[in-house]
Amino acid sequence: MSPHPIAETVASLMPKAKAELTELVAFKSVADFEQYPRSESEAAANWVADALRTEGFQDVALLDTPDGTQSVYGFLPGPEGAPTVLLYAHYDVQPPLDEAGWVTPPFELTERDGRWFGRGSADCKGGIVMHLLALRALKANGGVPVHIKVIAEGSEEQGTGGLERYAEEHPELLRADTIVVGDAGNFRVGLPTVTATLRGMTLVRVQIDTLEGNLHSGQFGGAAPDALGALVRVLDSLRAEDGSTTVDGLDSDGVWEGLQYSEADFRRDAKVLDGVGLIGEGSVADRIWARPAVTVLGIDCPPVVGATPSVQASARALISLRVPPGVDAAAATKLLRAHLESRTPWGARVSTEQIGQGQAFRADTTSPAYEAMSGALSEAYDGEKMQAAGMGGSIPLCNTLAALYPEAEILLIGLNEPEAQIHAVNESVSPQELERMSVAEALFLQRYAKS
Repeated sequence: MSPHPIAETVASLMPKAKAELTELVAFKSVADFEQYPRSESEAAANWVADALRTEGFQDVALLDTPDGTQSVYGFLPGPEGAPTVLLYAHYDVQPPLDEAGWVTPPFELTERDGRWFGRGSADCKGGIVMHLLALRALKANGGVPVHIKVIAEGSEEQGTGGLERYAEEHPELLRADTIVVGDAGNFRVGLPTVTATLRGMTLVRVQIDTLEGNLHSGQFGGAAPDALGALVRVLDSLRAEDGSTTVDGLDSDGVWEGLQYSEADFRRDAKVLDGVGLIGEGSVADRIWARPAVTVLGIDCPPVVGATPSVQASARALISLRVPPGVDAAAATKLLRAHLESRTPWGARVSTEQIGQGQAFRADTTSPAYEAMSGALSEAYDGEKMQAAGMGGSIPLCNTLAALYPEAEILLIGLNEPEAQIHAVNESVSPQELERMSVAEALFLQRYAKS
């Protein structure tokens, strides 16, 4: 059987896709302007805007969102009477973390072992290129059969909610019949997957103060209350003996019904060290898709190098809590803050501050758009049946869009399979996955237009 014309076109466009992703990855578009220049994010936004204009998009605009970042919008008209599909991705990225841990520079797309390495290559600059590839393939094979809106967010990784608030203030802008969020991914390379659920999240900063200033640990240690010691006690209270998350009043017994994740596969994907056990109880799918999970993201305290023999007067930490579908993130935030405050020992002064928040999401996988996507993915992956999985991460915009447009169908696809190592050092994308997912998206748009 000869390849589908769409697949042939996408294959011919892959060299251009690599060149474009190389340009995009080179922008240090981390939306934390205390760490990275705002100009890097603005340059990336302009790159996306220029790419949309080149493809014939109208009304291309850089939207100044309330969190001080920019999202890029464009509209490509289709045939009269056709449905409207919104394509989402984000151009901002996570910091590279330990640059010394990267085999090749994080902001230089580098081919190695059949993959393309670079920060944002999969999450989610690769998603922007995926959308462009799909649209180009359609234009070369009879035209784009639906109205297309594209929105590329500039601060998704920060969780600061700029685009969510902008969408709420301009509700007509992103209105669509179906929304394709290109920020998820396949359960495994070669296994086409839609994401049926997302955990929500909250970020809380906690600070503990015990003294007017640091004290000599020899002279005062043993009676003087140690703020860092108090913080350690508080953080330890967030986990049971087996590592399960234990926030007072928060249910943590959810069960995942569906595609399962074997412990052996998880250990390999997570690169767990030999002899180290997994935490929590229940199936892996229960733990990462259906239950809350707390993570201590950072602690402000003296580094080991240069530390002095002192009782610490103050200490603080940033805590992430992922919450499963069915749990209100705002309610979870209140429970987390109450837990931190009530578990602080020795009468120490404690303050908590919410830094970010996003609601969990559950898709309707029985909708017509999902049927069209199922057929498209199967065709793009040589007959492999589409699977539905959960995702432990959060995309706060999904719930905002679901609330604004309750009749819209929302689908989550993308390039973030386990080998991509998103948010970690040596993030990469499989060019084969980029190619096949671009084919799938183009075929989906054709099928959806006829549904």
